[in-house]
Amino acid sequence: MTFSIVAYDPDEEAWGVAVASKFLAVGAAVPWVRAGAGAVATQSYAKISFGTDGLGMMATGMSAEETLQRLLEADPGQATRQVGIVDSHGRAAAHTGTECNAWAGHRIGVGFACQGNILTGGEVLEAMATAYMSAQGELADRLMAALLAGDQAGGDRRGRQSAAIYVARIDGGYGGDNDRYLDLRVDDDPDPVNRLEGMVSLHHLYFGETRPQDRIEINEALVRELQVLMAGQGYYSGVINGAWDDVTRTAFDKLIGTENLEERWRTTDAPTHIDRVVLAYLRGRFGKK
Repeated sequence: MTFSIVAYDPDEEAWGVAVASKFLAVGAAVPWVRAGAGAVATQSYAKISFGTDGLGMMATGMSAEETLQRLLEADPGQATRQVGIVDSHGRAAAHTGTECNAWAGHRIGVGFACQGNILTGGEVLEAMATAYMSAQGELADRLMAALLAGDQAGGDRRGRQSAAIYVARIDGGYGGDNDRYLDLRVDDDPDPVNRLEGMVSLHHLYFGETRPQDRIEINEALVRELQVLMAGQGYYSGVINGAWDDVTRTAFDKLIGTENLEERWRTTDAPTHIDRVVLAYLRGRFGKK
């Protein structure tokens, strides 16, 4: 009753799972990821312990195939299970039990595996694999491209309800002291995959790093624009004079904090430039288009 993809990116040193289903809160059951160990998608009468146990095995150095075989050997219900695994080196393995509901199957590629059951047909997995291999951007973007392709190709033949994406990197999470780089869920929605894509875009906005080519100098004309924008939102009550002074800076810091954009704006650095992405967001939300 689910379609998913597990994958590893050696350049990012990132592991991830993306999944969608006609099932409430699929993200609470299917995706399991640990940086440095691997990723597991457990579905079709999902055995949740496959996630925790599988990651534990791979953390000791076991391959995806060895881990899969160990999990299945200990499971009397393996004929009903479906599992996709990628290990710390990107080796992939998958299992589709003989009693999984049709259409059911999996597709293994270099560094990834796609799997699904109760699908409209095998074209769902083919579309996912093709989209993943041809997509650009970071691992999260390519996982999302695969999920969108699977959804557009038919997806779960019962309909749509939830979707999730989970990507782990060593010290890649918020604050830098955890591996949860991206962990987003749409638990109950008529169009969960497209909703999830929007949430991934928001994650990039809030937590993405500013690229050198996206640094825009804060000149007098831009300060005037920001002062007008902030005055309209009640953050600034001074003169519209284009001066990047303490009053204007303080007001802007408050606006940035309210909008949760502080990861792209370091107030302690006395910045003289603004991220183009941040400026586009502020213009689109509050002011000049």
